[in-house]
Amino acid sequence: MSTSIIPDLATYEVWLLTGSQTLYGEETLRQVAAQSQTLAAKLQESSDVPVTVVWKPVLTGRDAILDVMLEANAAKNVIGVITWMHTFSPAKMWITGLDALHKPLLHFHTQANVELPWDTIDFDFMNLNQAAHGDREFGYIEARMGIARTTVVGHVSDAEVTKRIGIWTRAAAGRAESKSLKLARFGDNMRYVAVTEGDKTEAEIVFGAQINTWGVNELAEAVHAASDADIDALVAEYVELYNVAPELLPGAERHESLRYGAAVEIGLRSFLEEGGFHGFTTSFEDLGELRQLPGLAVQRLMADGYGFGAEGDWKTAILVRLSAVMGSGLPGGASLMEDYTYHLVPGQELSLGAHMLEVSPSLTTTKPRLEVHPLGIGGKEDPVRLVFTADPGPAVVVALSDMRERFRLVANVVENVPLPAPMPHLPVGHAVWKASPDFRTATSAWLAAGAAHHTVMSTQLDVAVYQDFAHMTGVEMLTIDHSTTLVEFEREMKWNAAYYRLSQGL
Repeated sequence: MSTSIIPDLATYEVWLLTGSQTLYGEETLRQVAAQSQTLAAKLQESSDVPVTVVWKPVLTGRDAILDVMLEANAAKNVIGVITWMHTFSPAKMWITGLDALHKPLLHFHTQANVELPWDTIDFDFMNLNQAAHGDREFGYIEARMGIARTTVVGHVSDAEVTKRIGIWTRAAAGRAESKSLKLARFGDNMRYVAVTEGDKTEAEIVFGAQINTWGVNELAEAVHAASDADIDALVAEYVELYNVAPELLPGAERHESLRYGAAVEIGLRSFLEEGGFHGFTTSFEDLGELRQLPGLAVQRLMADGYGFGAEGDWKTAILVRLSAVMGSGLPGGASLMEDYTYHLVPGQELSLGAHMLEVSPSLTTTKPRLEVHPLGIGGKEDPVRLVFTADPGPAVVVALSDMRERFRLVANVVENVPLPAPMPHLPVGHAVWKASPDFRTATSAWLAAGAAHHTVMSTQLDVAVYQDFAHMTGVEMLTIDHSTTLVEFEREMKWNAAYYRLSQGL
């Protein structure tokens, strides 16, 4: 039976750390504490911020700062810290703590009040409300130490501010997931393909994800061990959830194909659960004793939050899983995607995205059709699969490539559109989209970047989430959106090549 493994982001914590110093005296520090508690509460109340915001006592000395950073590192449910220098907090006190911090950092440059009380302002007010220069002192030490951080400026009552902080918390949740992710590869990469290759050891160093391989027949054993009772129950779930083709219904001539598809899901799900895996890959060239290429099972597992990459593409499997975690609680979904073919009418250019079978039904709110058709590749039985069109609306497609000395994320902001005309002879899950800023620029930039043909499509996330995630991990990020020009994009790639090469040192 379907079981979601997408976490509730409210179970994660972000700590609010407020800086000050003992110079101001107990009365002022009590006011600082009260105002920073109010700030934490406002962040907690915001629907834009999906995590739990925890206030920590005001920090006024080096030892306390170090202790709280080490405590944050050790707490598994803490995914990052937010700092605010409410008053002037001499930055040398923060050096050891910042150096010890191993979790994402957001520097919130704000203050307690929105408006200045022009008619009553005095030096008591000035002494209490010093973030305007206190945060500049803190920013200096962050820059001096080369601390990776995100800076958000503005008042907590501003919806744009809470939205931006919420985006950062989602990226921090993705970063936490990447550090613990276990991914199972069933078989190897598709033969002779370049972009699905990559350095799995370097991936564990950079992202934290463990990527290892199991023989596909180990999976086949789990599939063929599925009981008739479990298969019956899962088939009943399919009949309830989907528009099942008549030939697949119980008693019909091809019902056995559906039963085998159910056995694949049961076996695959049990293998992943027992191994603690949140992502996996398959390859149509390495199916062993499996009778079908997993299609329906993969689609449903992705909808439950598992990462997946086709043809052994473990990098895309990582992206699909992280996207599902970062998008937790938002409408839409995350799925393996691939630019398959184009509609090239001038001024009306569109991309048709699909894969052989494996596109997640989380991309649609309609009731998918469950059908069986020949695959024409892989030499196995006709596989069952869900057929649908992704809902119209904003989306982003993101690829992860190994560029030898670094990993590169490339994202294109797109708009999914309704199917321009029926496609009765294309029985796969699919999406049709218009790329930003336009087809020619977006596609030229994608090719110039060497971005992969396998992507994750998210209909939940803003591209800024991926940008924050890249910043947290030190990964190169290239964005193709409404403001992109090919000249600037190619110039950015040249700058990046120099930066990432030099930043590695000797």
